[in-house]
Amino acid sequence: MLNFNEPNIEDKNWVTKCFSYSKSMSCEYTFGNVYLWHVAYRTKIAHFKGFLICRWGKDNDISYSLPIGNGDFKEAVNEIIKDAENLGVKAKIYGVTQSYKEMLNEFFPGKFDYFYDDGNNDYIYRAEDLANLSGKKYHSKRNHITNFKKDNPNWSFEEIDENNISECIDLHTNWIEEKDENDSDYSLEFEAVLTGFENYEKLGLTGGLIRVNSKPIAYTYGEKLSDKCFVTHFEKAPASIQGAYAIINQEFAKILLKRGYEFINREEDLGIED
Repeated sequence: MLNFNEPNIEDKNWVTKCFSYSKSMSCEYTFGNVYLWHVAYRTKIAHFKGFLICRWGKDNDISYSLPIGNGDFKEAVNEIIKDAENLGVKAKIYGVTQSYKEMLNEFFPGKFDYFYDDGNNDYIYRAEDLANLSGKKYHSKRNHITNFKKDNPNWSFEEIDENNISECIDLHTNWIEEKDENDSDYSLEFEAVLTGFENYEKLGLTGGLIRVNSKPIAYTYGEKLSDKCFVTHFEKAPASIQGAYAIINQEFAKILLKRGYEFINREEDLGIED
């Protein structure tokens, strides 16, 4: 039987251990992603015989993660099916890759139908590419950065820590005020952002901040997914400052490249305009 509960900080170690078996660069496979968005997505997690299983949603709109970890995969999937039956819903499993599809077909032939969700693809880049912006592909980003540096000669980059977190929160608040502050998407995102800043060290988050004339104008933060891959959870800057997004993106990528990361997952496009 699966015992689902809301995730809390104390779950970080065992959840991260389970994720380490996935060998995936999906942004879903970090504890920070699970914890920061658990209110927005109504996330609950279960620890079942060496596996992590996530459940999202409520009422008839319920979905599950694959069992991630080390153990009897077939038994864990059967527990998902039983849990769904108890809730009166179909067992809908999210994030099935080709290798997991083959496993599901082997253990449950004809049991599942598969649907491709093109709207939730992750954007994964080589850290070296984002740090150097070489080639035609990044021509426009280089131009934006050139213009930013020309227009803002007194700019600087620094890493986020307890001394500047409050400034990042103020920056994000101002960003929302430029949009529609009543938009529920912005409110849910801001709640996730605040949860991250409130637990910044405990979650092992890393981020950067751009200043112009000592005033914060852009920030970003995320977390380690593996020794090779880093996931960027949030990035905010005013649209009115040309090149602000491009400069925070590049400067932070330089830091990550120096720390040995080969890839940066910038997560999926949620449809929220920057």
